[in-house]
Amino acid sequence: MAGARILVVDDERLIRWSLNERLTQEGYTVVEAGTAKEAIAGFGPEIDLVLLDFRLPDSDGLRVLKLFKASEPDIPVILLTAVSTVETAVEAMKQGAYHYANKPFNLDELALVVQKALETTALRREVRALRASRSEPYALSRIVGESPPMIALKTMLERVASSPASTVLLVGESGTGKDLAAKVIHYNSDRAPKPFMNITCSALPDTLLESELFGHERGAFTDARTQKMGLLESADGGTVFLDEIGEMVPALQAKLLRFLEEKMFKRIGGTSDLRVDVRVIAATNRDLEEAVRQGKFREDLYYRLNVLQIRLPPLREHPSDIPLLVSFYLDIFNREFRKQVRGATDDAMTLLRTYRWPGNIRELRNAVERAMLLVDGEWLTPDHFPINLSRQAGAGGPVELPDQGLNLETMERNLVIQALTRTGWNHTKAAALLGLNRDQIRYRVEKFGLEKPGERE
Repeated sequence: MAGARILVVDDERLIRWSLNERLTQEGYTVVEAGTAKEAIAGFGPEIDLVLLDFRLPDSDGLRVLKLFKASEPDIPVILLTAVSTVETAVEAMKQGAYHYANKPFNLDELALVVQKALETTALRREVRALRASRSEPYALSRIVGESPPMIALKTMLERVASSPASTVLLVGESGTGKDLAAKVIHYNSDRAPKPFMNITCSALPDTLLESELFGHERGAFTDARTQKMGLLESADGGTVFLDEIGEMVPALQAKLLRFLEEKMFKRIGGTSDLRVDVRVIAATNRDLEEAVRQGKFREDLYYRLNVLQIRLPPLREHPSDIPLLVSFYLDIFNREFRKQVRGATDDAMTLLRTYRWPGNIRELRNAVERAMLLVDGEWLTPDHFPINLSRQAGAGGPVELPDQGLNLETMERNLVIQALTRTGWNHTKAAALLGLNRDQIRYRVEKFGLEKPGERE
């Protein structure tokens, strides 16, 4: 780790000089200190490693070591001493010393220890940066909105994240952001360094869902050729997010209930109990109380999940947040599409605020993305949004918009061109982006006589 800053603390000037000479040859920058006071003054996050004498004129090394580790626990400290005892070495390691070197020391051997310690520091910082980059998209600020319902939601998410609650139930309509809320809880909690595992209960057959959750032993069923660790086991110390929990069959509900109550489970085909520590966040857009009355959901599991419920409000309950959400998505898509759209016109914003948004925030995001593909100027207008928004907007009837009949074909052609351009003229990907199939996109390519640039050359 060339260029690293090393703090050398020793009251003997000759030792400081010899260490300075050797470490400088290795490409390090050396900061010297002859007393504990000077060492404390020179120590900080910019230091990458400390060589610390055990005995200093104004203190002992263990006290200084304790102060350093309390301030910057990831900076390795190597203790140097002329008096070596087992008790001293043990105490130094307890206080967090990386290594213990006896005087007179071999400079080559010490340089090797320094190199390994710095590599360890670099790795720890890299892991921390990676964790921070993973957590950043799920900061509390990603919950956009300043209306009373959204302020209440953010307050609740913050409290739950910092609480030891092991079970959380998220309820709300489709598209309200339950998956984002689950990740916000996880990545803003003490469990953030551990795994976040998620599964959609309706996406897998019942037998496969059980195997994914609990794992299986080799030979437990026909295709179980090896032992498999389930999500609960893989997420030990972290969080498991069970989306669409209302779709889980009763037999699997019973097994989940046992785990929630006892924190233990068996793999499929297993005989021994496994114990793990996970937070379970369940989410549903169904009315679980009604499902309980109909006998489709276990009452005891519902009450076990419902200890801490968080409701995500539908967008129609906080339309005042729509301008903030539009601005948020504009920033995202301006970067993604390399455009410089400044915002939406008053007419467009009236359209967006009046529409009922049955698909909630997800539908709004898709509408803005589609509009960003269409727009060529600096402002989004009503023409850039799907026609059905104007037809369904408002409880009192449709919003009055300019006649769009003459522009529909041009809009469609521009949309197809931008989708093809964005996907490198891959028809399958462009069709998926527009919600079409390959035959539909090919029909439009032929209809508008579109050709990939350079094909005629």
